[in-house]
Order: sequence, then C-alpha cells, then structure tokens
Amino acid sequence: MIAQLFDAFFGCKHSHYSFPITIRPGSRRNSAALLTGTYVACLDCGREFPYDWHEMKVITSSAQERNRVPSLAAKAAS
Repeated sequence: MIAQLFDAFFGCKHSHYSFPITIRPGSRRNSAALLTGTYVACLDCGREFPYDWHEMKVITSSAQERNRVPSLAAKAAS
C-alpha cells in the first residue's frame, strides 16, 4: 500500500514505450501478455503493459482489461 501511495505522488508517467513484443504461441507468457499475447515495456521504469495490435494502443487500467476480454475473444474466433 505504501508503494502504491509513493507511485501516485512520485511515480513514472510511462511516456516512453518499447516496440510491441508478441509472445510465440505455446511459450510461457508474462502477466502483461496474458490478455492479448502482446505487450510493451516502459523504457523509464521497466513496467510492462498489455498492447492491442488491432487498435494500436496500450491497455492501462484493469477496468479496460475486463471490458476488452470478451471483445478480444470474439475477434479471435472470427
């Protein structure tokens, strides 16, 4: 909890991202790649975020992740 409070006041702004990295099928995925299979990393602090290739944007909040899971599953099924 103290770390979250510290990050809220002095944390990274996550303004510099790496190029999106897609994990190969069948390989072990990190927590950021679980949702879409692709992730980006903040070049300033190293934190990893899920990335959506279809909309070409970073998925940052957990509420957005919960709403996107059904739509990503529908896209994959098509």
